[in-house]
Amino acid sequence: MARELLETKRKALKINLDPNIYGTFAEIGAGQEVARNFFTAGAASGTIAKTMSAYDMLFSNSIYGSEENGRYVSKSRLDKMLSHEFELLTERLNGPEYASKTFFAFADTVTTLNFSKSNDPHGWLGLRFQTEPNGPANDIVFHVRLLDSDASLQQHVLGVLGVNLVYAAYFHHQNIQTMIESLADNLAQGSVEIDMVSLHGPAFKDADDRLVNLYLIAKGFSSAAIFNPNAEACQSKDVLYKKDVMILRTKFGQKSNPNFDLLNTAVAQFKRSQNVKDEQVIVLIEVLMTNLLDSSKEVSAADLDAFASRAEALCATGNYVIVSNYTRNHKLAQYLSRCSPHSVGISTNISNLKHIFTAEEYGENYTDELLAYVSDLFSKNVKLYAYPYLDKTNNQIITTQNMPVSPEAKPLFDFLVSNGYISDIDGFDAKDVKTV
Repeated sequence: MARELLETKRKALKINLDPNIYGTFAEIGAGQEVARNFFTAGAASGTIAKTMSAYDMLFSNSIYGSEENGRYVSKSRLDKMLSHEFELLTERLNGPEYASKTFFAFADTVTTLNFSKSNDPHGWLGLRFQTEPNGPANDIVFHVRLLDSDASLQQHVLGVLGVNLVYAAYFHHQNIQTMIESLADNLAQGSVEIDMVSLHGPAFKDADDRLVNLYLIAKGFSSAAIFNPNAEACQSKDVLYKKDVMILRTKFGQKSNPNFDLLNTAVAQFKRSQNVKDEQVIVLIEVLMTNLLDSSKEVSAADLDAFASRAEALCATGNYVIVSNYTRNHKLAQYLSRCSPHSVGISTNISNLKHIFTAEEYGENYTDELLAYVSDLFSKNVKLYAYPYLDKTNNQIITTQNMPVSPEAKPLFDFLVSNGYISDIDGFDAKDVKTV
């Protein structure tokens, strides 16, 4: 049965009229947009114990403590805000008049578009809440990218997201998929990207963060999810910022694990060619989700579980894993560039390059598409390391030296190879070369 979709004001009013929901709002970076929705809905005194915005860094540090990494729009800052505000609630509001209350603390730390429009607007939102009076706390935390080109529109989106979060926690926490989907209620498509969600507490004892974050991709809320070697979901910039990133591209459904002999050779070549220190390298194994998302059938729980199991198996190799829907290398490069890595190496089978540099697979605008691809990819400080493959028709190993290339693309391809933008994997063993 389809759920009822309430407009933002009706959601806020329904919460305000519930005598058992009571808490605080702490917002940094974009005004008190969430609290304002509850105030304007009416009957807010029944819900709001306190609102605050500690914008000055000294004030903020005196309340929540400082951030060692200097980043205040971060999960670390959000966690401190949630802990501080929830502890104040439970310590101070313990009289008989609060005996039936289920407390919550909402927090966000956000940066919206600056005046020169030169930043990457994003933020962290979270809610710590009880599902029963005096009960244990539960957490919903998520990271968003604000995509509108106007700061006031981004502030509006933030306000809607906050209302959706509080409403989802209290009315949808028993159905994780509905809870996640409802976070985007009343928002225009393309206004926000939710790229990481984390759930904790007894209300979510049966939830799996891996499945939740894969569900974000399946529903189009995000294009990628990153998992650390412990198979825990991570925010991409927290992992990749100022790092030298090496990615091995794979597809879901391939029958074996990646060839780690070839991968290790590619990583060593990347470190040599880019003069990278070991401690700076992050190795990511990518699993493409597109073969599932391109199918006509709805993505099922079993599909997501299969992807999660595949990601967990690859994490067990000691590497980070990224699940994405980026079919083309340049789309992946654009995603990575938002994380401000120092450099990026993409290890891919040269057969994928053959598709790019072969005109017959494209229409009459082939040269325009090729130039856009090359510009998007190699303007991001990206180098491609090409795995050879075995051509079964003539039993020949294909490298950049003998790969078929369309005549109109040949000068550009030769330029990229001769200047080190595309490199063969050095010193590979012929026994590791597979057919495609």
